[in-house]
Amino acid sequence: MAKVIALANHKGGVGKTTSTQNIGAGLSIAGHKVLLVDFDPQANLSDAFGYDEVERSIYDALTNKKNGIPVAMVTENLHIVPADLDLSVAEIELSGRTGREFILHEALETIKDQYDFILIDCPPSLGLLTINALTAADEVYIPLDSQYFSMKGLDKLMFVINQIRGRLKQNVEINGVFLTRFDSRVVVNRNVAEMVDNNFPGKLFKTRIRRNIALVEAPIEDMHIFDYAPESNGAKDYKLLVDEILKLQGK
Repeated sequence: MAKVIALANHKGGVGKTTSTQNIGAGLSIAGHKVLLVDFDPQANLSDAFGYDEVERSIYDALTNKKNGIPVAMVTENLHIVPADLDLSVAEIELSGRTGREFILHEALETIKDQYDFILIDCPPSLGLLTINALTAADEVYIPLDSQYFSMKGLDKLMFVINQIRGRLKQNVEINGVFLTRFDSRVVVNRNVAEMVDNNFPGKLFKTRIRRNIALVEAPIEDMHIFDYAPESNGAKDYKLLVDEILKLQGK
């Protein structure tokens, strides 16, 4: 049965989609069966693998259960459920449905036994889509840009997670926080690392994802970092992060 992990931060531009792509790829290269779920209407994760035009998307799975979840194969061990712009209207269409917070959870239950890990790329908001992702997840990982303002507003995400635990009786936990676009030479970056460690004791991964142009270039070529630039700092950093995640999962 898959471990379901949501990568969430309602602030955009923190490397959430890049991290979902490369953590998923790294886990698959390590021999695990991985499903990526693009749950962001911007569909950047889908674009990063070349699925910019699809006949069916996660939107169809949410609104029409009869057809199941559309899964596309990236590699034998790495699959993706793509998104498209239709997902942007899902919150409105699903808002009146009974059990609307559990729609993604119910959809994933039908295929969880086919994977070791399911990673959900959450939208940069705290609306119904994000609530669905958090309700479906066993754990939450938070990517944070290494700037002071990266901590701003995280209390709102914590509030939503606490509401899900209390009102919806789901046991989702924040089990990992990691820093992106990190430069050890910059005092602010080092100070932010200390601040995050204080705010999330025992949750901050040791690995720092350094600034690396290859991480920006890879999705333009519809590739993850391990294929695009396997010797780059980006590949080395995400490999170390994947190793930490596997250790945390006891694998």
